[in-house]
Amino acid sequence: MTSFNDTVANAIIGIDTIWGGDVLNPSGTGRFIADSWFSDQPLPLAYTHATAAAVRETGGVSAKQPNHDAIDRYVEAVKLTQTLSDFKMQAADQQGRRGVYLTGLAECLDVMWDLALEILGRRDPVSYERCVIASTGSRPGPSDPASKRELLLRRLTESGYPVSLQDGLLDAVDTWRSERVVPSASIPALAAAFIAEFNALTTRNLMPYLPSGLAGVPRSNIRFMPIRDAWFSGSMNYLGRARTADGKPEFEATYEINSSLQISVPEFQQLISHEVEPGHVTTFAFLQALYEEGQIGFEGTVQTMNTRAAALSEGIANNAILIAHGVNEIEELPDRDLQIGVLLALLQDDAKNQSSYLTWKEGWPQERVAATLRNEFLVSKERADKLSGAWGRHPLLGRMYLPAYRAGTELVAELRRNHAPKDVLPALYGCTGLEDVVTIGQAVG
Repeated sequence: MTSFNDTVANAIIGIDTIWGGDVLNPSGTGRFIADSWFSDQPLPLAYTHATAAAVRETGGVSAKQPNHDAIDRYVEAVKLTQTLSDFKMQAADQQGRRGVYLTGLAECLDVMWDLALEILGRRDPVSYERCVIASTGSRPGPSDPASKRELLLRRLTESGYPVSLQDGLLDAVDTWRSERVVPSASIPALAAAFIAEFNALTTRNLMPYLPSGLAGVPRSNIRFMPIRDAWFSGSMNYLGRARTADGKPEFEATYEINSSLQISVPEFQQLISHEVEPGHVTTFAFLQALYEEGQIGFEGTVQTMNTRAAALSEGIANNAILIAHGVNEIEELPDRDLQIGVLLALLQDDAKNQSSYLTWKEGWPQERVAATLRNEFLVSKERADKLSGAWGRHPLLGRMYLPAYRAGTELVAELRRNHAPKDVLPALYGCTGLEDVVTIGQAVG
């Protein structure tokens, strides 16, 4: 590993460890900031040092009562503050869009470090605006569900649901959803069917615009696993560490799905496009293949949450169903039920941003936020509770990750409307280099 890559690795894994993450944990319940490690490079000192295990085992600053002594010993042993400073300076020395990408990553890590210090009581609260700008490149703002609600009302009316006013929309959505709920026992079979469908659509509508060398990369090598009592609805875990007999990557992933998740079949269909193909699993697999070919740098193998790259990744995933069908607008999808499911899924991601904004900008209590998410963004009761609580009030995810969904989704949708597929799709999937929500516009032109 080069000296610079070692700095990158120690900076990312150092912050990950401080927050209690373990990049080698195969479960989303054990990982946090660093979301992948598939380079075959040795793990850095920030992971292997003896003091790191104690921080991971006690949960770092994510614990209800952080172990200050363990954290202090770790920070001193791996020289974390110096590493973050070195990374910031070295990132600024990189040329072109890579320099912009790395500088943005360095800023996000700095904010996450300051948030950790805030939790430890060692600095004033980090401003909400700084958090959102770091992870999205834009200032915070509320979500507006009006246009999606209007289209949803029309589609439900056309489907025979007696709703003529916005006030009756939630009841109509609840009825529609209850009539199409996915039985948990059917998830594996239904997932396999939808993956096969999206594989065919991706072959037809995405792959012709990407380099031919990516054609042989498995885009959906994933295994679904139920998980109980998780604070998230689901977790895509891109592992990428398995190798064939001749040493080639298998591009493998798992998806842990919350057993308590209330989701309709059309929403589940959108979920498969988002998490698997041509969404997250496909995106990660292509990045791994491009790294193996020397087309992207080491930093692309350690994907990180709460960053501008993560915001772009969520934007790609939320637009994945449109990419698969080769269309730009929800109204162009071939099935009315599917349009309704996609609208509800996107309203849920608008709700994530709204939860963040109302909690951290406006200071609303959880009960009021939950009611707003339920009534205005039409999420299920289970989702309203988690998005306003465990997610929305989390000191890091609530301020840096929840706004990323809407920011990335709107940006990718705009790029696809304004640019030809041959120009925008290769850039979105890493073929022009690593991109984030700030650099992608420069890559597309």
